[in-house]
Amino acid sequence: MTTTPAPAAPVIRAACQAAGLHADDMVPVRRHATSVYLLQRDGVVVRASPAGRYGSIAVSIALTRWLAEQGFPAVEPLDLPQPVLHDPDLVLTFWRHYPQDDRTPPPAAFLGRLLRELHALPTPPVALPAFRPLTSLARIVPTSTSLTPGERQFLTERIDELVTAYDALDSALGTGFLHGDAYPGNTLWDDKAPHGVRLGDWDEAAIGPREVDLANTFQGVRFGRPPNHLQAFADAYGHDPRQWHGLSILIHIRDLHTLGSFIRRADAGDAGARQELVHRLATLKVGNADTLWQIF
Repeated sequence: MTTTPAPAAPVIRAACQAAGLHADDMVPVRRHATSVYLLQRDGVVVRASPAGRYGSIAVSIALTRWLAEQGFPAVEPLDLPQPVLHDPDLVLTFWRHYPQDDRTPPPAAFLGRLLRELHALPTPPVALPAFRPLTSLARIVPTSTSLTPGERQFLTERIDELVTAYDALDSALGTGFLHGDAYPGNTLWDDKAPHGVRLGDWDEAAIGPREVDLANTFQGVRFGRPPNHLQAFADAYGHDPRQWHGLSILIHIRDLHTLGSFIRRADAGDAGARQELVHRLATLKVGNADTLWQIF
């Protein structure tokens, strides 16, 4: 079910002990490319990621600390030395927990307001990479054990096609600081924050066309996001990109980006992930933008 190595829990317990935290009541929250655990007594979220992502994760820690200084409501890392490379395979980070209880996720309009404020900030004093789409997917496709030769060829050709189209884009909003993975699922309720929400998951922050941060919400029609939510998002941001010719390219890029975690999980033997991957590939091959995809 997860691409995080199996010894994650023991490694996390050892790292928590070294940091003065309690892991005796630790529970898993999400197991994906990054596994997420909650230390219930301490109110701390632990994120365990592959060690190869240490550099980008270190940037996310520095970036979120800077955002807090600017008064922007990003999720906040604990005030302790991190990230922690406590094992050759895993890099760990520790964050404040924002309980969501049984509340439904914040509507898309909240993200639109957050992105408007984010894009108005100065360039962070943190070395951010240029946004390059589909680089991670391009690395895993050739070595995947679950993809068929036909699927591998389709994805390789489609990645090349979309990256070429991306490089030719002329951004209407200009280039600047991006969250990089902005979609409503990365917002969290926090009544103490401005507007009552926070924005999380900063591992893909970059410099690039600002429309990249808008496209993910519009790609959400794949998961049933209704038109009125899209309009509310655009109104809150103050710009509607749907008349811009490049939006469809960014949405197609996002479609492919979502396949990466399913390929990794299918390679690890997850039959459900493989089934959803086959479904998504089938709709992409015929250019079907209407059939819904499942959220895992």
